[in-house]
Amino acid sequence: MTKIKLTLSYDGSNFYGSQIQPDQVTVQSTLHDALKVLNINTTLEFSGRTDKGVHAFKQVVSCIIPNYWNDLLKLKTTLNKLLPSSINIRSISTVNDSFHARFSAIKREYRYLITNKQLNPFNTSYITYYPVINEDIIHECIKEFIGIHDFEYFSKKGSDPVSTVREIYEIKFYKYNDIYVLNFKANSYLRSQIRMMVDFIMKISQGKLIIEDLKKQLKKEKLISWTLAPSNGLYLSKIHY
Repeated sequence: MTKIKLTLSYDGSNFYGSQIQPDQVTVQSTLHDALKVLNINTTLEFSGRTDKGVHAFKQVVSCIIPNYWNDLLKLKTTLNKLLPSSINIRSISTVNDSFHARFSAIKREYRYLITNKQLNPFNTSYITYYPVINEDIIHECIKEFIGIHDFEYFSKKGSDPVSTVREIYEIKFYKYNDIYVLNFKANSYLRSQIRMMVDFIMKISQGKLIIEDLKKQLKKEKLISWTLAPSNGLYLSKIHY
């Protein structure tokens, strides 16, 4: 048996999230079914979960395959033929038996794409529209999140993590043509943490909240806002090992 690492991209608008769920089409169930056609029955270890509608540039999956699949280029080509066009295997490589897509990761990057230009039928599933984008205020907001914080008030309940403390190493905010990008780099994230952070930032940008509200919620002095930014603007962009 051989352990492999798959790097894949997917259009999350076609799936009910990444993780297998009863009676739902997910990225994991679709990949599992494709592998099963090749007589590969294995446990898929994803680097992290993505919600319904969330996309990925470089999601990482580890699993064990039979030794007779030693031609990994052929395996990649065959899988891409079996998978729908909304999932693409970018690369496959062998890894050490101790490698785990989730537990071996040291940093994770996500991007959130926003625009103040009206969307159309061709991009509405991939960018989030906000009529007001105040660049100066957003640059001020993102500084508050950098470092180690207890993000309990910036997470969706239900996952019951051992700890709600996370470290955000870097957040970049920049514009590319008509699209604004928020790029997050952290050790890991709580459930829906990025979407809640983006929603809070954009409420401040639009004048609905102020930075003092953000500081209070980050210090867990007061729960002011708990809504989420739409899933369609979020992308898992890179996993660091």
